[in-house]
Amino acid sequence: MIEFKDGLFRLTTENTSYWFRVTAFGHLEHIYYGPILKEQPPDALALKRTAAIGTSVCYDESDPTYCLDNLCLEWSGIGKGDFRHSPAEIKMPDGSFNCDFKYVSHRIIDGFMPLKTLPSAYGTETECSTVEITLKDESNDVYLIMYYTVYEKTNVITRRVVLENRNDKPLVIRCLMSLMLDLPDRNFNFVTFDGGWIKEANRHERPLEYGMFVNSSTTGTSSNRHNPGFLLAERGAAEQHGYVYGFNLIYSANHYGAVEMSNHRLVRVNLGINPHCFEWVLNRDESFETPEAVMTFSERGFNGVSHNFHDFINNNIVRGDWKGKERPVVINTWESFFFKYNERKLLGLARRAKKLGIELFVLDDGWFGNRNDDNAGLGDYTVNPKKFPGGLARFAEKIRKMGLEFGLWFEPEMINIDSELYRSHSEYAVTTPGKKPALGRNQLVLDLCNSDVRDYIVENVGRILDQTKASYVKWDMNRHISDAFSICIQNQGEFFHRYVMGLYDILGRIFNKRPHILVESCSSGGNRFDLGMLCYSQQIWASDNTDPIERLKIQKGLSYLYPLSAIGAHVSDSPHQQTLRNSPLSTRFNAACFGCLGYEMDLKYLSSVEIKEIKRQIEFYKRYRRTFQYGRFYRFLPQKDNKVHFECLAEDGKEAIAGFFQTLVSPSESYDFLPLSGLDPNSRYTVKTYPQSLFLKTFGGLVKHIMPFTLNPDGFLLRTANKYYALSDCVEEYEGFGDMLMAGIKLSNQFMGSHYNNKTRLLGDFGSNLYVIEKSRAS
Repeated sequence: MIEFKDGLFRLTTENTSYWFRVTAFGHLEHIYYGPILKEQPPDALALKRTAAIGTSVCYDESDPTYCLDNLCLEWSGIGKGDFRHSPAEIKMPDGSFNCDFKYVSHRIIDGFMPLKTLPSAYGTETECSTVEITLKDESNDVYLIMYYTVYEKTNVITRRVVLENRNDKPLVIRCLMSLMLDLPDRNFNFVTFDGGWIKEANRHERPLEYGMFVNSSTTGTSSNRHNPGFLLAERGAAEQHGYVYGFNLIYSANHYGAVEMSNHRLVRVNLGINPHCFEWVLNRDESFETPEAVMTFSERGFNGVSHNFHDFINNNIVRGDWKGKERPVVINTWESFFFKYNERKLLGLARRAKKLGIELFVLDDGWFGNRNDDNAGLGDYTVNPKKFPGGLARFAEKIRKMGLEFGLWFEPEMINIDSELYRSHSEYAVTTPGKKPALGRNQLVLDLCNSDVRDYIVENVGRILDQTKASYVKWDMNRHISDAFSICIQNQGEFFHRYVMGLYDILGRIFNKRPHILVESCSSGGNRFDLGMLCYSQQIWASDNTDPIERLKIQKGLSYLYPLSAIGAHVSDSPHQQTLRNSPLSTRFNAACFGCLGYEMDLKYLSSVEIKEIKRQIEFYKRYRRTFQYGRFYRFLPQKDNKVHFECLAEDGKEAIAGFFQTLVSPSESYDFLPLSGLDPNSRYTVKTYPQSLFLKTFGGLVKHIMPFTLNPDGFLLRTANKYYALSDCVEEYEGFGDMLMAGIKLSNQFMGSHYNNKTRLLGDFGSNLYVIEKSRAS
């Protein structure tokens, strides 16, 4: 709901209020953002100006205390006394950088206002409302239109601006943020999600102090280095309590987020396009629109903010037939074979996958051109005749006849020098005239600023999709952008933004007319995990790292900003290719459950007992898939440093799945604790461990201590037994009301070096358990 009365804007969601007002001098003064408030005069909340501050620049001599540098503002300019980081650096038509945008008018609209060139959130007229506020720099005849859209049920407000030049002279944009917000400091911590390839989205937290903290990307994408989303949390906030503000950006190119604390402890947040190498010229009657920024607040800690983000993304970002739909269990060929496959190998993998209960077969890299390694073929769409002598459409039909859906990998934004496309159209590649281009993964980037390139991609990807009747696409991008230059634009400061607009154009043209296709975007894993891509792809591959212990950190980090329905997670072979860590099959599955489950291994070499175990895993996941993908997700602060706790609570509250993960074992481990949340305190529940197998090979030579005779642990008998027989791990069962269970369940002892029995939990390094919580029928 949006209201305007007596110069005060009140934006209200189910649980939050956001207030700002027009000052006597026409600036927008921020008043309050926090828990929902009743309608009342805002004077008690407004920042006081009862004394002039030394060395300040007074905006107008009629009010010596009115200093922009010491106000909480919704937007600020340059040259009028606010020396904090400005959201706009514009060379104005008068040749100066001075700008002073003041209120002219506003209008309130039911629904949302779509962007012309970029994706945005969306909602019906009953789901959201928008206020459009027009500001003007009077002397230059330049207008700034600010948009606030309120999504009531998800407690989200989006913001963006449009700059219009109505002067005969041009202006030059060097920086234009989507959002600027000033808040009084609450002893904030700044929380970001950072990393790199195979270590994406690791959570980092540091206290906010004087100066400016920057979270940005210059790689051409949103990047695996710093996700565009970040949080501001009051000191002491935890998963379940405390004031937390969340920010994100619907954008897939270079982003810039900055949090600055002033010398009077006012905190300024800026979020938008990275000004790095950015320059945009506006002539008369031209305009520029920024990407849409997203903000939310919760007084219920980090989980509260995550719940807002998750609901918003599932309801107001994700599109197509797969919106709100359960994701299929996939088998992906990449870690199974890399490039070394033929049709016979693939069909064998598909047959084994079908027997396990897998639903979707995904053919990854290597099906086109001379693509037998990563040195050749990108840019070509001719199906490799040696691998598929009958063609790809015929192979896809064979997969469907087995009862599996067919999915296909593409990397359309890239080109190898060793490709037919490069030999015929080298000008399609991004290169700088007179300079040797830098390669990444032996490839160059295609120039998406070029309409001919976009048409080529749309035509060829669309043709292959229609020929194969694919129901899934993995859209990959395996390098950062260097040598940024396009022959199709005069001002190279526009390159990165025009590139991503070109990408969105391609994705829209391909998939808007094929809404039945499930799209999973990827960029060497999580190098482009952002809200912009989620407007076109319903899920994103989180990381090329499938080691479950690393995945706990990656998936946990992403969960602060994105729902589990958007996070691709696979079970792979162990030891893991990325870390050489050897992890149990049970933990690989348990971690992947908290995402969209898939398998990525050569199933041919599974033992009988492993086949049986994976089949049970898939049956279990399907049974609780809706809860895993769309349930209310909780993280918990562990009592011990070597533990990780997750929970997914069903939408109707009738069931939940809790994950208990151990990284490294401690000798004679102390008592373990299973935290739960979200249960009805007055309803009865049963809690039971999901049974999982312990393979004999895990114990090596220790098996001799439980046998009446000695056997070689590497000998024929034990190797044979390991293929067909496994021990059962401890299964616990409890019953009680929700209030008692949420107080924390004390679990059975782990193995403590002696006295093993069937009530002892055998976790060791990297062990884990899942617990099923179900409401009793009598409740």
